[in-house]
Amino acid sequence: MLIGELSRRTGVHTHQLRYYESQGLLEPGRGANGYREYPDDAIVTVTQIRKLLQAGLSTQEIGYMLPCATGAGPDLEPCPELVATLRTRLGGLDEQIDTLVRTRQALHDYIDATERWVVQQTRACDTPPPGG
Repeated sequence: MLIGELSRRTGVHTHQLRYYESQGLLEPGRGANGYREYPDDAIVTVTQIRKLLQAGLSTQEIGYMLPCATGAGPDLEPCPELVATLRTRLGGLDEQIDTLVRTRQALHDYIDATERWVVQQTRACDTPPPGG
């Protein structure tokens, strides 16, 4: 199948398919006319790539893991260091989440302090001067 048909059948833009090819994730053949020709199983491969990208994996990580992917899920067969790669990626995400939680709390603290200051200033302005 040509790249346009693969794009239509997977919902992935042709420039993305060419990018996947440049990253070594897709390997089309070439017809006599020089056009890319993808096998029928490229649909499953593209689906696997998209799902692994949604899981936050880089194309480099996907290139390493793609031979382990089976089905449209993708389900992953236990390849060497597969679980270690996934755990490393998960650990990185956990660190990012922890950083975001700390940043969120710091912003809340600044907002709370600023709002308390505004309330105190408003009350000070509403209080009549002594003996007045």
